[in-house]
Amino acid sequence: MEKREELFSGKAKSVYTTDDKDLMIMLFRNDTSAFDGKKIEQLDRKGMVNNKFNAHIMEKLEAAGIPTHHEKLLNDQESLVKRLDMIAVECVVRNIAAGSICRRLGVEEGIDLNPPTFEFFLKNDDLGDPMINEFHIKSFGWAEAEHVEKMKELTFKVNDVLKALFLEGNILLVDYKLEFGLYKGELILGDEFTPDGCRLWDIDTREKLDKDRFRQDLGNVVESYELVGKRLGLSFD
Repeated sequence: MEKREELFSGKAKSVYTTDDKDLMIMLFRNDTSAFDGKKIEQLDRKGMVNNKFNAHIMEKLEAAGIPTHHEKLLNDQESLVKRLDMIAVECVVRNIAAGSICRRLGVEEGIDLNPPTFEFFLKNDDLGDPMINEFHIKSFGWAEAEHVEKMKELTFKVNDVLKALFLEGNILLVDYKLEFGLYKGELILGDEFTPDGCRLWDIDTREKLDKDRFRQDLGNVVESYELVGKRLGLSFD
């Protein structure tokens, strides 16, 4: 597989074309950012940890019947993925109140949400990824109605699979965001699933083991990511 030109560079990943028009190489960098890029640092080993963590989660989801863009690990920081026509809508499920929902609704962090909440956000950094609803998506043509329904269905299926998976490691899946795209007409899961894009708490102490450690200057960011991975059976040596 020949790696060619850089197609896209985001906050923590870069994507490259290959000699196969249907496949890309996704590079997980050591960059870590928060607050719409206002806080940026380099954290050693983070790219490697997130790459292996993401591959593990994507393989678990595939095994559960959820289609993803992940093909295989290439090396410590790169994975081979399908090239998707991405939908500019993020899907967020919250099992426990934390983050922006607490600020928006004035609710206390840590409240169990039963049933879980589901929210759409427009993927637009310049606008701060504003919250939207299905009427916005339909009116502005950001996604077809059938794809919106499929995104909701798959996002909740992911919730069922990953809540159980993390519980095996004594970890609570607090919330997470997903992105989807089309591959040869099929809606499948894209982007990544790492502690950068979800909240994970220790079930006994409720210690934060995710990117909130970076946002809130709690320290041991990569070490916490590794701890989560090791509880899931991963090795980062």
